[in-house]
Amino acid sequence: MNHSRRSFIEKSFAAGLGLAALPFSQDAFGSISASGMKFGLVTYQWGKDWDLPVLLKNCEAAGILGVELRTAHAHKVEVNLSALERAEVKKQFADSPVTCVGYGSNFEYHSPNREELRKNIEQTNAYIKLCHDIGATGIKVKPNTLPKDVAEEVTIAQIAASLNEVGKYGQDYGQLIRVEVHGNLTQNLPNMKRIFDQVTAPNVKICWNSNDEDLLPPGLMGNFNMVKEWFGDTVHVRELNLGEYPYGELFTLFQKINYEGWILLEARTEPSDIVLALKQQLDYFNQLMAGKALS
Repeated sequence: MNHSRRSFIEKSFAAGLGLAALPFSQDAFGSISASGMKFGLVTYQWGKDWDLPVLLKNCEAAGILGVELRTAHAHKVEVNLSALERAEVKKQFADSPVTCVGYGSNFEYHSPNREELRKNIEQTNAYIKLCHDIGATGIKVKPNTLPKDVAEEVTIAQIAASLNEVGKYGQDYGQLIRVEVHGNLTQNLPNMKRIFDQVTAPNVKICWNSNDEDLLPPGLMGNFNMVKEWFGDTVHVRELNLGEYPYGELFTLFQKINYEGWILLEARTEPSDIVLALKQQLDYFNQLMAGKALS
């Protein structure tokens, strides 16, 4: 199915700014901030063992408005789904206040092995079609390393060219390609900038990943400003009350650029009550959005 370029631009613009109409009130859930930033979940650890009905029920109970589905988890939203099964997934989200933000894949484009590279590109395209069919707006991909036995500029050009290729394919399905700041050397923001300096597809965007490397010289603000022109509609964070990452400063930076996308929790701990833990993280999110220190 092909869409006109105008249709794609309108959809990607709306997705990037998070302006889709939401059929529920802020009071009911409380995770839409005054700035428009929204709090959601990556089913990395929390949610990985929930099938789709349980995932939606638990997110609704916790006030979590959106999810990025991870591959190979209990929700089993994969490319082997038939057309009818994909339509059922889409319907389950449509009947829920929870938005299917997108799909979190592990596809990567750094391999010097041409067959391996082609496999990753073709699988990305298959999941782009899945995202379209289930009502999502994009797929998360990542660079993972700069191989030591290949000149960096060669790998960086290859990653950018691959992103342009899957980006062009994604345009026909109204999908964003969300490139997670990830991997050995590639999660350093100067290297992400080197990649995106060669990205031309307008629907290929950066997903900030809240890595310790963000704090390397020139510091959080400097690294943020280095790549902010390519931000999309997703940001990954870890538990907001753990560790030394300066989430308060990060949120302020996003507020200053009027970011209206998703702040997605990619939690790593193993709480006994995940729904309660999600409610607590939502409270921390609201405190940070209000400029308060976490209590």
